[in-house]
Amino acid sequence: MNASNAIPPIEPVAFDGEACPAPTGGQLPDDTALATALGQARTVAVVGASPNDQRTSYAIAVWLMENTPYQVFLVNPMAVGDEIRGHAFYASLADLPVVPDIVDVFRRSEHVPEVADEAVAVGSRMLWMQLGVVNEEAASQARSAGMSVVQNHCIKVEYARLRTEIEEHAAA
Repeated sequence: MNASNAIPPIEPVAFDGEACPAPTGGQLPDDTALATALGQARTVAVVGASPNDQRTSYAIAVWLMENTPYQVFLVNPMAVGDEIRGHAFYASLADLPVVPDIVDVFRRSEHVPEVADEAVAVGSRMLWMQLGVVNEEAASQARSAGMSVVQNHCIKVEYARLRTEIEEHAAA
């Protein structure tokens, strides 16, 4: 390899926050329960979705729209009036025209209890906290209301991993 083809060294990145905790087994139902829940779901509310196409929440919302049979709703009071691929933003879960089966949370961990309260109040069946989002108080509150709970996992990754099983449960 000559100098003109050399790959430049990777510069260290400054990080002034907490690192994203690695997922653990206790933060996710077993595969059968997860595939069943995802297969039976029809609606997903992405709480904290962003109209900014550089944000992970935008990419996951679009992926859900394009790669799953779910009806996807976007929830972000700061984005009401915006849209993603024809899907409008709603200010809250209570404003949605349907009860979302899955509430997929893209909010900082300390804000999840209020989302869990709202998910319980509207009658959702699953509280899903995305990668890096962990809140035991919110998880306990959702479980106490009979909801399934996922913490610190990506719905796109888990759906793709379990797609065959999910589709079997959806057909049943």
